[in-house]
Amino acid sequence: MTTKADLHIHTNHSDGFYSPKEIVLKAKEKSLDIISITDHDNLSGIREAADTGKDVGIEVIPGIEISSDIRDKEVHILAYFIEPGNEEVERYLTFFREERKKRALRILNKLRLIGIPISSDEVMEKADTYAIGRPHIAHALLEKGFVSSYFEAFNKYIGNGCPAYEKKVHLSPQSAFKIISDAGGLSFIAHPGNMPEDILKELIEAGVDGIEVYHPSHSPQHIKFYKGIVNEYFLLESGGSDFHGGKRDDEKNLGKYYSSLVVVEAMRNRLLKNTA
Repeated sequence: MTTKADLHIHTNHSDGFYSPKEIVLKAKEKSLDIISITDHDNLSGIREAADTGKDVGIEVIPGIEISSDIRDKEVHILAYFIEPGNEEVERYLTFFREERKKRALRILNKLRLIGIPISSDEVMEKADTYAIGRPHIAHALLEKGFVSSYFEAFNKYIGNGCPAYEKKVHLSPQSAFKIISDAGGLSFIAHPGNMPEDILKELIEAGVDGIEVYHPSHSPQHIKFYKGIVNEYFLLESGGSDFHGGKRDDEKNLGKYYSSLVVVEAMRNRLLKNTA
């Protein structure tokens, strides 16, 4: 039987809908064997997921998703095998979580100026103590009746170039790769989609370990292209559902997009070489 590894899943510790425990149980229902929790700027859901995974026979690889940019183009970086509690990593994550809160308040202020009063308490309550993001604001807009769908919130108000958009503070790719490497982890370009080739090449030259090849937004042509890049530059590959759950239209993706055991073993082997 093929081992299925979904290496890109979010929980309610960032912008996902389900708790880490619920995610693991859902993964079990979908016959996944290995998953990685990759919350935005947050490692706090890893232990709960790992403990549940031990109970039901699912391996949980610690992960995280970090935002970066090159020439004003946002780039997301997936980091794997970084254990919670790493002091250097946690220092950066604390900073970025604080910046997320400040950004959310600026967005809410812009919404108020155009006649859409959403209180900070309503949004912070949805994020609880975890990494707040635009999805929390989108859900608040939906619940208050200002939009008819989650996606309308982004397309009309808070997406790039929209009236209430606020740019996020980013870490440079080079800095992100170094932090990840110093913490004993591996870095991957997340869902590169139609990323310009010059930016992709720049990220490879900056020292990224791999590319997310399998993703719901990738066509068969994308997959073929990124597999070719991985082979040409001796990079690693990863893949997953980028599952968030709840009101997002991705419930069907869990168990559909995944990597193989060969991919996970290649990641482990790279880590062993890095520490040799």
